[in-house]
Amino acid sequence: MNRLAIEGLLKWKNTPNHKPLIIKGARQVGKTWLMKEFGQKYYKNFVYINFEDDEFINNIFEQDFDIDRIIETINIRNKVKIDTETLLIFDEIQSAPKGVTALKYFQEKAPEYDIISAGSLLGVGIHPNASFPVGKVDFLELYPMNFCEFLDALGENDLLNLIINKKYDLISSVKDKFEILLKKYYYVGGMPEAVKIFIETQDFEYVRKIQNNILETYDKDFSKHAPIKEVPRIRLIWKSIIAQLSKENKKFIYGFLKKGARAKDFELALEWLKDAGLIYKVNRIKSAHLPLSAYEDFSAFKIFMLDIGLTIAMCKLPSEIIIDGDKLFQDYKGALTEQYVLQQINFFNDTDIFYWSNESNTSEIDFIIQQRGKIIPIEVKASENLQSKSLYAFIKKNPELHGIRFSMSLYREQDWLTNIPLYCVDNF
Repeated sequence: MNRLAIEGLLKWKNTPNHKPLIIKGARQVGKTWLMKEFGQKYYKNFVYINFEDDEFINNIFEQDFDIDRIIETINIRNKVKIDTETLLIFDEIQSAPKGVTALKYFQEKAPEYDIISAGSLLGVGIHPNASFPVGKVDFLELYPMNFCEFLDALGENDLLNLIINKKYDLISSVKDKFEILLKKYYYVGGMPEAVKIFIETQDFEYVRKIQNNILETYDKDFSKHAPIKEVPRIRLIWKSIIAQLSKENKKFIYGFLKKGARAKDFELALEWLKDAGLIYKVNRIKSAHLPLSAYEDFSAFKIFMLDIGLTIAMCKLPSEIIIDGDKLFQDYKGALTEQYVLQQINFFNDTDIFYWSNESNTSEIDFIIQQRGKIIPIEVKASENLQSKSLYAFIKKNPELHGIRFSMSLYREQDWLTNIPLYCVDNF
């Protein structure tokens, strides 16, 4: 399978004086595969070290940060000869005491070495005695595979090229094919192992087993890596996500967790899930002016899971739903489609994503982003029912804006709005 993140790694490699790179992302989004694939394709050789698996190498940074000693130890341990054409891969780096801190000394004392590191829980699992090398590392965020990567993995290159080149007239002529593939993507999602199994077997039940295994792994991570007192709260939030998204008003309600639940009791648990890359937290804004972050309301937000396939697995929706008309797009009051759109936007846009609602919560814009100095309000429709009362009223109050609507309808432009098919979210 191909991952678009390879382009980001190439850009990093070709940037003069680049720093050690940290790849962030949830467990099982494909960080290890990506690093090894990049090392194999673009370096003379690479050395892979997993600090979670090798107890001896795990303590390599505790003595000191003497780079010559560290390199020589790795040479002896791995029976290799590291030079400046070697890619050093440090996986699960948060497991090594002072491992993240060591990246600072590689950058300062030995910038000639190319280092890529990753950790499944870097946001929450850094060793308590380690300091983060602020300004001494570069970052790359890895997400689950998006719809375009899914098409590529399935060998649907002709359809993929239509999206990339925005051939909306031709896209319209093969709309049925896109809708079938989009339904499959909703169910399979973008976790690489689930996609791989689907490609090899076309067996949706086998895919569901993989997804359930991933969800079980996440649940075990709660107990293994989260503060003990936060684990029950993390589980309450995690298990409430589907119910939260099933509401007409998808604003996160603490009362859904348990009777009398208060924000201050669950703030740390929410941040743990966010830092672990397991949820997306979309805050409300009070007004659509630049910069959007200046109008952020931290007390009102929506949360989504990291992957549409895992969301459907959590819903326990059967595979038969794929052939049941448009039901898959409309289930849970369109929440699955919002999850899908958020996931695709997040993949390509290095920007914060917000939503807007009025004070009475009677009008809402699903997502609002700030892109290249412009504010873009986004509405999500799970079907071809294209009434857009909230978006129309919002644009009327903010006539300098132009809206985007993602729906099952075909591409068309109006003076205040552009409608884009859901399967073309990747290239709007």
